[in-house]
Amino acid sequence: MIYKLYFAIALCFSLCFDLCIAESYVLDDKVGLGRTFDGIGGLSGGGATSRLLVNYAEPYRSQILDYLFKPNFGASLHILKVEIGGDAQTTDGTEPSHMHYENDENFFRGYEWWLMREAKKRNPNITLIGLPWAFPGWVGHGKNWPYDFPDITASYVVSWILGAKHYHDLNIDYVGIWNERNFDSKYIKVLRETLDKVGLTGVGIIAADGNWDVSNAMGIDPYLNDAVEVVGAHYPGTTTVIEALKTQKKLWSSEDYSTFNDEVGGGCWARILNQNYVNGLMTATISWNLVASYYEDLPFGRDGLMTAEEPWTGNYVVESPIWITAHTTQFSQPGWTYLQTVGHLVHGGSYVALTDSNGNLTVVIETMTHDHSVCIRPPLLPFNVTAQNVTFQLKGSFALIKELQVWQSRFDFKTKKPFFFKKLSPLKISDGSFTLSLDVDEVYTLTTISTGLKGTYPDPPTSGPFPKVYFDDFNVANPSFSEAPDFADQTGVFEYYINLTDPGPHVFTLRQVVTQMPVTWATDADQTISVIGDYKWQNLTVTCDVFMETVKTGGVFIAARVDKGGQSVRSAKGVFFWVFADGSYKVTNDLVGKTVLAEGLSGTRAYGWHTLTLTVEGQYATGLLNGYPLWKDAVVLGPKNGWAAIGTHSFELAQFDNFAVEAKL
Repeated sequence: MIYKLYFAIALCFSLCFDLCIAESYVLDDKVGLGRTFDGIGGLSGGGATSRLLVNYAEPYRSQILDYLFKPNFGASLHILKVEIGGDAQTTDGTEPSHMHYENDENFFRGYEWWLMREAKKRNPNITLIGLPWAFPGWVGHGKNWPYDFPDITASYVVSWILGAKHYHDLNIDYVGIWNERNFDSKYIKVLRETLDKVGLTGVGIIAADGNWDVSNAMGIDPYLNDAVEVVGAHYPGTTTVIEALKTQKKLWSSEDYSTFNDEVGGGCWARILNQNYVNGLMTATISWNLVASYYEDLPFGRDGLMTAEEPWTGNYVVESPIWITAHTTQFSQPGWTYLQTVGHLVHGGSYVALTDSNGNLTVVIETMTHDHSVCIRPPLLPFNVTAQNVTFQLKGSFALIKELQVWQSRFDFKTKKPFFFKKLSPLKISDGSFTLSLDVDEVYTLTTISTGLKGTYPDPPTSGPFPKVYFDDFNVANPSFSEAPDFADQTGVFEYYINLTDPGPHVFTLRQVVTQMPVTWATDADQTISVIGDYKWQNLTVTCDVFMETVKTGGVFIAARVDKGGQSVRSAKGVFFWVFADGSYKVTNDLVGKTVLAEGLSGTRAYGWHTLTLTVEGQYATGLLNGYPLWKDAVVLGPKNGWAAIGTHSFELAQFDNFAVEAKL
């Protein structure tokens, strides 16, 4: 008994000693400074991750944008990176190209132009980056590779940059290199030459938006080294490689995070924002994605800094990563400099310190534990974090600081009572030092900057499902965006179209415009498809007028219970009602058309309007053509639920009008 008492006393003393004795850390600018801070950003695209955002009504859409971009309000992002649309599936959907065809240019397609303008409106100093994840098929000349003709590819990318300036007064600061499979040194140099020839000498190249391998080539090719301004890696796991450091270029985590935005996702973001510099000397970190504004049942649902996936209700959620971002972005700006005195805490966690070299100091501390900060990739090796006391000694020009503003976030996985970005009382500095008691899973900012603010708006409307009754006649003479509300293109591009050859009721339609398989790293289907609605829908009726523009071989469909999109779209199942220009029809249980439930003659032809109606009830499906039964009681093999959809048999022109859904569930 006495032994147990002594043991308990010794254990308590040991714990008290660990907590009561503060480890000491020095913050000093006189020993030299570290690398220049380039900012924290979000990524719209790669692909179609902001698709639903544009469909929000005001004031909710502007509120979401404020939480993302408005300085001293929410995330206050320094960087916006967008996809240069390539008409291809690039993760969660397709984004339209500014050049569907070689002789085609239109700089008003899609929504990235609008998003960049809105970001600039809120923060004129925001850094803008464009990156093509895919290219229209003509760029590859029939191959799924964009670099066999580097002059063509470079001209295509540069035309987007020029269009941004000419049509939207947007100055693009950087352009990335498509590198999901391999980078091409020749193309990078040709791109640099092409930019310079048209006067875009200030546009930097980020290479190779994949792994660090480009740095090996830069070490032996001085022309390549000169062409690249930033070495950017995706999901680097907070580490870099010696070859990248030897380039003496800026090192960025040019795509990171990609994690479900619950509190573990917030913990992931907190850890990598600090440790990307502490471990890897990366001076910018960009989140994929900016805002989770796509159907949640697509791949990587809710992998954004915040969630805005219900334009039909106006509901959105300001998730923890927004406020974790604010811990850095509201108190430091691109052009500030990291101190050399940054690093890991003795009992786990990390700290960084930045200065504007004009007397201001910002310190960000995180103590995220392993299980509460796991990112989706790469695997995270085990480590330990415990509660601890820390003392920071201010030296150099910081020795005169008398007070620091304090902001705290606590995840609190035990009591489930977290709080984020809470302003505490200012911390008085005594004898050039201060001490903090740090618990696990916390983030602190200590700063001389006094302009921080936790912005807020009244609660948005309550969350709710997609409307059970939906209709769109696409009668929009001057649409603000090229795509119809709520449709999420998964292969192909469906755009508003004015049919000047039809004086009848079908003047304004939705048209599928991609006529060639694009150049892409993801897996587009061989058919085009756009999904819409509630993934939980089971029993429903879908109606749509269709118009084929390809004689004999053309085909279109409407569908229900579509169960897959994004990178998995090729394997989508559901109930697909097809009609073809050769006068036949087919009902299939899959997008590829292998599992046939019914088939026969329809009398349908190209260049004539037909009305298709598909009703799915339980395990049976029925189809009408122009209001008359064409087939009935086809046995549905599955799935039990999914989206509604429209699409085409191949990459072909076709039009759709008067789309309607009536769902029971």
